[in-house]
Amino acid sequence: MKVGFISLGCSKNLVDSERVMGLLKHNGFEFTNHPQDADYLFVNTCGFINSAKEESINTILEMAEYKQDKCKKLFVLGCLSQRYRDDLIEQLPEVDRFITIDEYPQLEAILQEEMDVPFVGCKMPRMLTSQPWMAYLKIAEGCSNRCSYCAIPLIRHDYVSYDFEAIIEEAKMLAAKGVKELNIIAQDTTRYGIEKYGKRRLLELLQELDKIEGFHWIRVLYMYPDEIDDELVVGMKQLKKVLPYFDIPVQYGNDRMLQLMNRRGTIEEIKHTINLIRSTFEHSVLRTTMIVGFPKETQADFNDLMEFIKEVKWDRLGAFTYSLEEDTASYDMKPRVSEKTMQRRLRILMEEQEKIAQENAEKLVGQTLEVLVESVDGLTHMYRGRSMYSAPDGIDGLVLFKSETPLQLGEFVNVKIMKAKVHDLIGVVEK
Repeated sequence: MKVGFISLGCSKNLVDSERVMGLLKHNGFEFTNHPQDADYLFVNTCGFINSAKEESINTILEMAEYKQDKCKKLFVLGCLSQRYRDDLIEQLPEVDRFITIDEYPQLEAILQEEMDVPFVGCKMPRMLTSQPWMAYLKIAEGCSNRCSYCAIPLIRHDYVSYDFEAIIEEAKMLAAKGVKELNIIAQDTTRYGIEKYGKRRLLELLQELDKIEGFHWIRVLYMYPDEIDDELVVGMKQLKKVLPYFDIPVQYGNDRMLQLMNRRGTIEEIKHTINLIRSTFEHSVLRTTMIVGFPKETQADFNDLMEFIKEVKWDRLGAFTYSLEEDTASYDMKPRVSEKTMQRRLRILMEEQEKIAQENAEKLVGQTLEVLVESVDGLTHMYRGRSMYSAPDGIDGLVLFKSETPLQLGEFVNVKIMKAKVHDLIGVVEK
């Protein structure tokens, strides 16, 4: 029997999807990219912000159309199911079963009943769906930070660290499968270990991962700013495989708005952390996200945000407009910022960041970067890959380059950068 599977949302959701797919593959199911050929369809949904919820609903409705064809059943998993299950059952009768995140421990039994076939469990089912040289390693579930705009704790509950030894075992399994780039993820990676072991253990975890044969790059994502201390930064520098890539979602550029957002730390403390990173590493990458249009945001607040990004000059910056989410602390905050003002501020912010990104990229011209080869254009023979400056989520930009000799996808090469185009770099493989 064939299964069609669509995974929406973040990389953390993708890992959940890979585990479900691994369970299905272990029990003899085949996978198809053509939903019309599927006996069963799965949609793993995102419910983080309104645009993600809309995408999830539209995808569910699109997949429901195939039930008129061959598909026997349609299953919907993930954040949307967790957050709105009762409403969805009433509004989307086309779906045969909504499976919540809370039900994942019983997933094997649920699927056995719904698909009417015997299931055999396995210790660590996971089917990698990314490029074979790259994988995500999730080290925790949930979040306890309680940012006033965020629904993640409502959906995923409080932060729970995974077992240290189990993480190392999964990492070794990934390395044995040929993974060369390991990306560490959680809603807050820097918090790892606190509630389970009584102390932060991210650095200790990285030290153990660094010893595993096969990995070439280890990248840490989603680092909360006030938990990045001297010990972590200096410790990361001593590890050969861990990249000096710091993904630090800051969200705003002044203390007043950070307090309204219920974010820990101050702008001065964030600047101190940034200076610590840049003084420790000769070359580092600083990525962040910002929210514009949060309730009570004034023009003066926005001006502070603009001054902040001009001062820091983030290597990578993404931004989005505030999404009004029910049951969050900011839901009833007034006054709200109009959609027109939010979009205008977002445009101004990103236009300035484009200039900063171009300026930062031009500093790399003439340098030689180690690049992971990921694809090649059959017509132009131009290769595409990523340096340490780019995470695999597709928003950091690529390195485009020529090579006089054929290259294998998944190998690392040295590329001399000849030109910068804001987010993308253009170069040539060094002989």
